[in-house]
Amino acid sequence: MNTRIAPFASPLLLGFDAMEKTLERLAKNNDGYPPYNIERLKANAAAGEPERLRITLAVAGFGEDDLDVTTEENQLIIRGRQAEQGEREFLYRGIASRQFQRCFMLADGMQVIGASLKNGLLSVDLIRPEPEKLVRKINISVSE
Repeated sequence: MNTRIAPFASPLLLGFDAMEKTLERLAKNNDGYPPYNIERLKANAAAGEPERLRITLAVAGFGEDDLDVTTEENQLIIRGRQAEQGEREFLYRGIASRQFQRCFMLADGMQVIGASLKNGLLSVDLIRPEPEKLVRKINISVSE
């Protein structure tokens, strides 16, 4: 008998089953193309700037019209699809021109502030504003 214990099966982790499904889906969708970097950009704490991150993908051969950057719920989705270039005869083809979809899970509060394409590199900048600390008093009702 093969019993699989889910990582989020603990009774202390209520409501995390959707996160487990998302992690499984992302693990299956990781083929390595296109390659990417994720970097932390220095924030100016004196000016009150929030932490910034930059995701950079190597998208050589893709133009602005071939790329699509969207957010859907807590996911950043980057898609690339090149238009057919008609009848071309390649003697050797070493530059990948296949379509791709790259998904990145975003933590609550992460916001995409912009994307730019330069020298075959697509950069997507994100910020994480400091969340407001929310303390809520829960009233206890007494029934007799």
